[in-house]
Amino acid sequence: MATFFMFGTYSADALAGISAARTKQATAIISDNGGQVQSMYATLGDQDLVLIVDFPDTQRAMKASIALSRITDIAFTTVPAIAVDEFDKLIQAG
Repeated sequence: MATFFMFGTYSADALAGISAARTKQATAIISDNGGQVQSMYATLGDQDLVLIVDFPDTQRAMKASIALSRITDIAFTTVPAIAVDEFDKLIQAG
């Protein structure tokens, strides 16, 4: 499994739809795409949400990101991430 950060920005329609039920629906979409939510945060600043999610591959992360945007009206930017210790090993090997 690979780790992805999903940064979400609310639209006006997305703000109107905030609910625990929508959060459960979003979690189900991630699971349906083979993902597992590690944590979810509401934030202040440029991003309104940050999700840390594990997916089997990039294709499923992309599919889930698009599906979430469709049902929530939240614009998601999804990026792969690796732990710094893994990054250090990668850089040393190169």
